[in-house]
Amino acid sequence: MSNSANTFGTGRKFFHWVIAGVLLIQIPLAWYMVDLPLAEKAGPYNLHKSIGIVLLALGVARLIWALFSKRPKLVAPWYEKALSKVSQAVLYLLICLMPLSGWIMSSAAGFPPKIFGLVQLPPLMAADESRVEGFVQMHEIQSYILLTALALHLIGAIRHHFLLKDDVVKRMLPGG
Repeated sequence: MSNSANTFGTGRKFFHWVIAGVLLIQIPLAWYMVDLPLAEKAGPYNLHKSIGIVLLALGVARLIWALFSKRPKLVAPWYEKALSKVSQAVLYLLICLMPLSGWIMSSAAGFPPKIFGLVQLPPLMAADESRVEGFVQMHEIQSYILLTALALHLIGAIRHHFLLKDDVVKRMLPGG
């Protein structure tokens, strides 16, 4: 379950790949639902909110897991190690912050998330229509930052695997 000196453990890999899978659902869903006619938005928006709360729980659990498990040694120049830590921090932050900002935005609009139609979450603020647009913009800006961070993460993985031909990507693969 835990990391070794050379590879990530099952726990870290689980969180990495489950969160990646959830993002592969959440991001296209967000693009799809935004342009829907108002009469068709409720279902996709509720699903997006539910998945966001799941993502928040996974992100917090992964962050806790990361805080209490050592990282495998990364053999790289200092600047690559620094870039790795910064990009990982940005991803952790956004994976937790985006669902929170969505929850706040929904609360301000008077529609706090109800997880898969089962559990109503409390509003994080009182309904205030005058603040909704600001939260919408904040959530949208965060999405662009997240997409950029994910693209850089993917480019880094491709660089390590195909150009440098090192084991960085293999250490995170299931069974690797």
